[in-house]
Amino acid sequence: MKKKIKVAVLMGGKTPEYEISLISGCEVVKNLPKKFEVFPVVISRNGKKWQLFGKQKLFLLEDPIKLRGTNKDIKLPEDKELVNVGQISDRVDVCFIAMHGPFGEDGTIQGMLELAGIPYTGPGILASALGMDKIMFRKILATEGIRSPKYVVIEEGEPTEKIVNSLGKPPYFVKPHNQGSSVGASIVRSNSAMPKALNLVSEYSNKALVDEYISGIEVTCGVLGNKRLVALPIVEIIPLKGEFFNYESKYTESGAEEIVPARISSSLSAKIQKIALDVYKAVGCKGFSRVDFILKDKKKPYVLEINTIPGLTPMSLLPKAAKAAGYSYPRLLEKIITYAFT
Repeated sequence: MKKKIKVAVLMGGKTPEYEISLISGCEVVKNLPKKFEVFPVVISRNGKKWQLFGKQKLFLLEDPIKLRGTNKDIKLPEDKELVNVGQISDRVDVCFIAMHGPFGEDGTIQGMLELAGIPYTGPGILASALGMDKIMFRKILATEGIRSPKYVVIEEGEPTEKIVNSLGKPPYFVKPHNQGSSVGASIVRSNSAMPKALNLVSEYSNKALVDEYISGIEVTCGVLGNKRLVALPIVEIIPLKGEFFNYESKYTESGAEEIVPARISSSLSAKIQKIALDVYKAVGCKGFSRVDFILKDKKKPYVLEINTIPGLTPMSLLPKAAKAAGYSYPRLLEKIITYAFT
């Protein structure tokens, strides 16, 4: 009998996306094919407590979304606390990282696993760090000649006059430079609204990325692979619960309509896929990632950001695109793990 591959699924952690990470992680655990032996590991909000519990007890957990805004950790069934990463390395063959945002998607956990010699899914340290830091990411795009919105960086407490000087009059799109899931992001339609937007950013970061506001169609393109890359079908995003694809649109029921393949021409789809591949390679990604775009005038793609660990529930954007390409959700997870060893 062939030996099962032992997989630790890491979820939770020190991030504003704690709840979303739990949802992703639980869905990964539930849907990994039977050829894998799965070990769910939940990391507390402060990052200090790592808990291992049985797969079957996963079904007893409360809905993680109910924890949003409470700053509470999810209540786990009887479990075993892990003292150090060495206990993971002794037990598993690979770690499936289902952690979003700081400390999970920014190279931190990747560096720890590299140091311990444990294979892991998704991009490596540098690509993860570059993808999370939106300022550095934009600089790479500029170097590569890849179009993105004009922007200004405002550090906490810095005067804001340069915004108008560089970008003209509002509206602007304002967000923290190092978060995901649209955490801390808002549209500013008047100069008087800027202080409120910057205060929101300051809850998560000491730097704000202020973009020119581009009205258009929101689309995204997933990419799979290491050396042989596959650009997935384009997904069109229509927010229903906000002015843009914000946290509520992403994670509440009927918050957005997601259409795959996107209702754009085949030539435009091919163009977006090529740009997504160029971005993926420029950042140095491996395994999987997702590149987000806005289509100005419905035809001109601007790259907004890259998600090096995008949402991993069966209804998330990457799995939907993979399904349209012929990959079931369990098959997608299996491919992601395979890429960790190649």
